[in-house]
Amino acid sequence: MTPTPSPNAPLIVLAAGGTGGHVFPAEALAQELLSQDYRLALITDRRGERFGGTLGLIDRHFIWAGALAGTGLFGKLKSTVELMIGTVQAFNLMKRLKPAVVVGFGGYAAAPTMVAALFARVPTVIHEQNAILGWANRKLAGSVTKVCTSFDLARPAPERAQLIRTGMPVRPAVAAVRSSGYHAPAPNEPFRILVLGGSQGARVFSDIIPAAVKLLPEQLRHRLEISQQCRPEEVDRTHAAYAGLGVHVELRHFFDNVPELLAKAHLLIARAGASTVAEATVAGRPSLLVPYPFAADDHQTANAKALMTSGGGWMMPQGEFTAETLAQRLTHIIEQPQQLADAASAALAFSIPDAAGRMAAVVASVVPGKNGARAVAASSVSATVTSLNNTGHIERHIEHRFSRGAA
Repeated sequence: MTPTPSPNAPLIVLAAGGTGGHVFPAEALAQELLSQDYRLALITDRRGERFGGTLGLIDRHFIWAGALAGTGLFGKLKSTVELMIGTVQAFNLMKRLKPAVVVGFGGYAAAPTMVAALFARVPTVIHEQNAILGWANRKLAGSVTKVCTSFDLARPAPERAQLIRTGMPVRPAVAAVRSSGYHAPAPNEPFRILVLGGSQGARVFSDIIPAAVKLLPEQLRHRLEISQQCRPEEVDRTHAAYAGLGVHVELRHFFDNVPELLAKAHLLIARAGASTVAEATVAGRPSLLVPYPFAADDHQTANAKALMTSGGGWMMPQGEFTAETLAQRLTHIIEQPQQLADAASAALAFSIPDAAGRMAAVVASVVPGKNGARAVAASSVSATVTSLNNTGHIERHIEHRFSRGAA
C-alpha cells in the first residue's frame, strides 16, 4: 500500500523520460520519499502514461518533449523549439505546483523541466545513471544544486558541479537477492547463465552465444543451464541454434522474474546499461559485459570499465565478441570457481545497495528551510539555457519570457 503523505508535506517534483534507465531510479526514489512523508508529482512526456508502480499512482503532468541536440540546421532548430515549448509548459507548472525541490533523471522530459525549475529558482537535483554525464546533464550540472551519480565519473564534470555518488537505485526484489549469497558451482554441478540484452534483447547474443556453446568441451556444455532474453523475432532462430547441444535453455523476449533468475545465476552476460550493472552488483553476481557500441558517448564502455576495474566482472567489446573468444572465456571462467566467487565479492563491494535512501537524503538536504538551501543564481540559469541550444534568437526569446515570469 502506498503511504499517504500529510497535506502540508513538502512537494517533490520528479522529472523523467520514458526509458527504463530513467524510470527505474525515479520509481525507487518515489517509494523512498513517500515513506518519509513527502508529497510527490511527476513531470514527464506522453510515454509516462504507461507507467505503473508508484509513478503510476502519483500526480502526473505531461509536457512537450522531443530529442535534444538535433543534427543539422533544421534538427537544431526543431530541438530548440521543442525545448522552448516544454520549458514554458514546465515553468507554468512550477508556478502552479510550487515544489520544494525538483529532481531530474534525464530523458527528453527532464531537460525542459530542470531549466524551468532553475528559472523559477527552485532547488534542483539531477541523477546521472551512467559513468559519463549525458548531454543534458552535462549542460545542467554546473547550475543545479546537487548532482547525484551512480559511478565515479569517467570524464570531468563542470567545475561548479556539486557531485555526490549515491549509486543507482534498484528494485527491492533485486536488492533482496543480496542476502542470498553466492555459491560458485563445483565441477559436477550445473552452471547457470543469465543473458539479458536490454528491453528488446540483443541480436548479437543470439548470433554468438549458441555458437560459442557449441565450441565448449562436451563435459562443460552439458552442465549449462541458460536463461536468455531474445528479440521476439529471434526466439525460433535461437532455439534452432541451441538444438542438439545438450544444453537446458529457456528463451523469452521478456523475463518478468529477473530477481529470481539473478538469485540462481552463476554468471550474467549482458549489455552494460547502468540499471543492469547496478542490479548485478547489488545482487552480488559476476558479469560478462558486452557494451552496446553505439550508446551515446560510448557510456556503456565506461560503465563496464568501472565494474571491470573493481574486479566485479569482465568486459568484452563487441568487436572482440566472437564465438571463439567467448568459448575460451567461458571455459576459463567455468573452470575457475574461486575466480567467480572473488568476482561476486568484488561486485558486492562495488555496489551501493541503499542508493534510494542516499538520494532521498540529498533531496532532503536541499529542501528550503532545512539546511539553508538556496536557489541557483539567475546568471547561472542564463548560462545553462545558452548551452542547451545554439540558435541565438530563440534562446533570447526563452530568456526574455522567463525573465518577465520570474520578476
